Amino acid sequence: MTHPLPPPQPEPTADPTTAPKAPVFVPAQAGPPADEIPADALAPLPARDGDEPSFAVAADRSQWRYRPRRAFWRSRVVRAVAVITLLALCALVILALVREQTGTEGFLVGLGLAVLPVPLLMAAFRWLDRVEPGPWKNLLFAFAWGAFAAALVAILANSFAVRWIATATADPRSADDLGATVIAPVVEESAKAAAILLLFLFRRRDFRSLVDGVVIAGFTATGFAFTENILYLGNAFGEDQDLGDGGIGAVTAGTFFVRVVMSPFAHPLFTVLTGIGFGLAALAPRGKVRRPRKVLLPLAGLLLAMGVHALWNGSATFGGPLAFYAVYGIFMVPAFGLLTWLAVWSRQKELRTIAGVLPAYAAAGWLSPEEPLALSSMRARRTARAVAAGRYGKAGARTVGEYESFATTLAFLRERARRGTVPVPDFAAREQELLHHLWERRATASPALSYAARATGRVWVPPQYLDYGGYNPYKG
Repeated sequence: MTHPLPPPQPEPTADPTTAPKAPVFVPAQAGPPADEIPADALAPLPARDGDEPSFAVAADRSQWRYRPRRAFWRSRVVRAVAVITLLALCALVILALVREQTGTEGFLVGLGLAVLPVPLLMAAFRWLDRVEPGPWKNLLFAFAWGAFAAALVAILANSFAVRWIATATADPRSADDLGATVIAPVVEESAKAAAILLLFLFRRRDFRSLVDGVVIAGFTATGFAFTENILYLGNAFGEDQDLGDGGIGAVTAGTFFVRVVMSPFAHPLFTVLTGIGFGLAALAPRGKVRRPRKVLLPLAGLLLAMGVHALWNGSATFGGPLAFYAVYGIFMVPAFGLLTWLAVWSRQKELRTIAGVLPAYAAAGWLSPEEPLALSSMRARRTARAVAAGRYGKAGARTVGEYESFATTLAFLRERARRGTVPVPDFAAREQELLHHLWERRATASPALSYAARATGRVWVPPQYLDYGGYNPYKG
């Protein structure tokens, strides 16, 4: 059970002529009992408008986890250059292969049509991630991996497998059907899952919840579907050209309707199942059962994604149009609706977590009483940024946005510590570091958030005094 922080109490002083010391702040007890918190985890808390508090447990600024010092070969610049180079090479190869299969004109037509659903899908997944948004660099990496690296692995592996099966069975048609139904789901979902796995392992600080898994998986699958649609639409355009149509004919229009209008969510739906597995693994508490969960949950999500993908491809390959539309209407649309509800529910749960955790810091004096209410409402957050922008310009809005981000991170840090996923010493240092970031920005952000809480109805405000011709309904 999480106990609220006690209000600050002043320490007695030996000399009455000396200014009193700052009150003592006891850090939030997030999970572990009070006797397990180290003695040096106590940080003095001043009045809200007083001197800067002391952050005794937090590491030196040069060693903060947000700005760590690394060796050259471990620097972010070196890693970023290596990743960008790898993805650029994959992009050159996969786009060259697609252009070779579709022709230059078909490639350009396919590219122009395939890009249409991409902004809508990216905006939808980014909307889910607005409570505690992940870095854009992670999402762009996921999209690029899906569009270039995963697509390249898929086209090479699928082609090799189909040729091998055709040679072994002397039945090219069966090899194509088997490749689309069995080989493609396994290869494609595994290639897309690699991006989620890499971010789960190397960007673990940004991969903390089920929503993170859904969003990263969605961006990866959107990139993969983008490249795949270029190939399918380019080939369809080539077939129309062979049939003598001067422009976009029936084959291209039909392919566009099925892949872009009817089922733009197909690949995101498959891969989101893998992302949910990784998201649940990120939520697993520390202990003996955590390691099996970190392996079994992502593996279960991946196998489920492969199964749903195989069902989708098999309905089109073996069942004909009737079976395809039956699977689409009976299974795919309800599954998409269910996953959408799950993602929205997870986002609302994050807001409820903020509303339930941050009042402990308000009771200790770090936040005003209205701030937890404002921070747990996306509308109030927008209002606070708008108020700060109107008074202080873009810099003020940016300051409030940073304050909201740090406060949200603080709430989830405390919640993860309560579940046992953050060790006590690490929690104390990270908590004080985040409190320091809040303290630096509170002069601008706190009044804006308090106003936003009242303006959006998060805090009840009594009606203004009204006197109707001498009659006052508030007087007896």
